[in-house]
Amino acid sequence: MLEAEFDQFASEYHRQHANSIRLSGETPDFFAKYKIDDVAAVLASAGVKPRRILDFGGGVGNSLSYLRAAFPESEIVLLDPSSQSLDIAEKRFPGQAHFQHFDGRTIPYDNGQFDLVFVACVFHHIPGGLHAGLLREISRVLTRGGHFFLFEHNPWNPLTLHAVRNCPFDENAVLIKAKNIRAEIADAGLSRSRIVYRIFFPRLLARLRSLERHLAKIPIGAQYYVHAVKSSI
Repeated sequence: MLEAEFDQFASEYHRQHANSIRLSGETPDFFAKYKIDDVAAVLASAGVKPRRILDFGGGVGNSLSYLRAAFPESEIVLLDPSSQSLDIAEKRFPGQAHFQHFDGRTIPYDNGQFDLVFVACVFHHIPGGLHAGLLREISRVLTRGGHFFLFEHNPWNPLTLHAVRNCPFDENAVLIKAKNIRAEIADAGLSRSRIVYRIFFPRLLARLRSLERHLAKIPIGAQYYVHAVKSSI
């Protein structure tokens, strides 16, 4: 997670992202919002109101306004290795979070500090050899009973592959199969987990999206998330 690599694309992130996903007919805001909507719905059904939230690899803050709207009383930390991305995020959303730089290996917080850790399409940028350590760090800073949501691109979806191949900041990306990252999450101590596949239809077929809740176990959605809960014991 080289800071220079992320800094290189910080100012152009939104434009390049929008261009890469144009075949979906949607905007980057659509993809940011649906993730937070999903997280909020799951937590609401469990009666959970997170006190502190970590937006891990939050970049230029694309998820931040939706996190703030969904969890208005929560303290939010946006964590990223790119100083330039953090500067952009803070200018976009002053006062809405604490903008924290980190070294890409050690989360600079004590054990059990966060009730929710949210990760949006970050791990495909991280070399595989660093996954285990970072997932252990995420597990470490979660409270007992805390929730972890990791969203990723699905390598089985052809439109996703097209978007990644045509996105400059995904040049070095390595897409991750859901079952593989779920196994890594379990190895980090978060064994209570499930996989949910998302976004099966482009905007042209948006009227069919009400059917997606019945397709969540079919591994052809454009993205997926792994939801894990840290043991309370």
